[in-house]
Amino acid sequence: MEVSMFLNTLTPKFYVALTGTSSLISGLILIFEWWYFRKYGTSFIEQVSVSHLRPLLGGVDSSSPSNSNASNGEADSSRQSVSECKVWRNPLNLFRGAEYNRYTWVTGREPLTYYDMNLSAQDHQTFFTCDSDHLRPADAIMQKAWRERNPQARISAAHEALELEDCATAYILLAEEEATTIMEAERLFKQALKAGEGCYRRSQQLQHHGTQYEAQHRRDTNVLVYIKRRLAMCSRKLGRTREAVKMMRDLMKEFPLLSMFNIHENLLESLLELQNYADVQAVLAKYDDISLPKSATICYTAALLKARAVSDKFSPEAASRRGLSTAEMNAVEAIHRAVEFNPHVPKYLLEMKSLILPPEHILKRGDSEAIAYAFFHLQHWKRVEGALNLLHCTWEGTFRMIPYPLEKGHLFYPYPICTETADRELLPTVFHEVSVYPKKELPFFILFTAGLCSFTAMLALLTHQFPELMGVFAKAFLSTLFAPLNFIMEKVESILPSSLWHQLTRI
Repeated sequence: MEVSMFLNTLTPKFYVALTGTSSLISGLILIFEWWYFRKYGTSFIEQVSVSHLRPLLGGVDSSSPSNSNASNGEADSSRQSVSECKVWRNPLNLFRGAEYNRYTWVTGREPLTYYDMNLSAQDHQTFFTCDSDHLRPADAIMQKAWRERNPQARISAAHEALELEDCATAYILLAEEEATTIMEAERLFKQALKAGEGCYRRSQQLQHHGTQYEAQHRRDTNVLVYIKRRLAMCSRKLGRTREAVKMMRDLMKEFPLLSMFNIHENLLESLLELQNYADVQAVLAKYDDISLPKSATICYTAALLKARAVSDKFSPEAASRRGLSTAEMNAVEAIHRAVEFNPHVPKYLLEMKSLILPPEHILKRGDSEAIAYAFFHLQHWKRVEGALNLLHCTWEGTFRMIPYPLEKGHLFYPYPICTETADRELLPTVFHEVSVYPKKELPFFILFTAGLCSFTAMLALLTHQFPELMGVFAKAFLSTLFAPLNFIMEKVESILPSSLWHQLTRI
């Protein structure tokens, strides 16, 4: 009865003030929750409930995660900053004439973007030209040819240079762009090797006679290394894998300082094809070093070797019952390490996304690198029994280990924000959907406070516009809400003596 009398005395202004204040408070909570999530990657309300309420209710102490996050932060601060979006030459890039162009003839699609081909043109000018090219007519023609955008004009210029003399770079251009088969490309590269070795020997004797001769020798060295690496790749593509491995090893011994070509990644792929896992481990031990730049090939090959030791007997049901063994834990940690470096690779290895031809340039940790790795290494993962099953069961757990925000890496430097933009320039987005870094989902309390803020704001607006009608609805709602309480109060009054009830109400 008293509740009903109290509700009848409330005016529409009270309801406007009530709903407006509720909307303001919930809006402030929403803004704070959103700011806290953007900065720390978790809900403040959820964090408080986990950190303070759970221990009071008998839960586990959460001090250890905070300590681990602190140690991660200290480790992260000691890491060197790395250039975010440096584009690298794909060590396993295909041949334009024998592979990319054949794809275009069959499908009518262009597998290479203009940006990617423009980067290749810049590489060719850097590796295959020097300031003294004007002294040799054939090299002067090739210097212009590398700058030419029209493929037919480049090929015509290469033939023109060969009419003057045996020019190694002219043979390279024809092998890359005119040859329609790998065997034809190999034949042209062998001719390029003969011409390139002669130029290299001559410039080697004159390299100390001045800066001009030194630049010419550097160019001839780049040409010779490029030719030998492409010849080794031809042997690998033609099935002569052991021969390819020998050529790559000899090349790495002869020119140990030319790491820009990343020949060790070609060697790793060839050794995996031979299933020579001991030699693969030896190569990894040399190049999987903290001071050297990482790649998907290094990280995922290391994970494959660890997975190979346990994958044939791995069962997620058995592992959940008995826990992971030491070897299984090492394999899972290696997979988490690889996935943190490049999170796009597993979807291609597990065939959740379709592959396309890899680009001529890749962005480390990006979708372009993932495509380039999976294109050549998917067969090696399939060959190891149970490796893909282990990857499927464990790879998504990586994202629970990576701190938030992304500025705090776990095992590597933070994931670059600009990767998606650069990958869209490198990959043909007309028929390929670029893979992006998995986004963190919004916590429940942010969604809840957003809904609460919207609902109370709407109520405040309706109450301000229609005070009489909303007052009626509010009284009806509150009367219904307090009806059970009124019923209980009436029952209590009927049971207790009136004198006792009077004393209780006075208290």
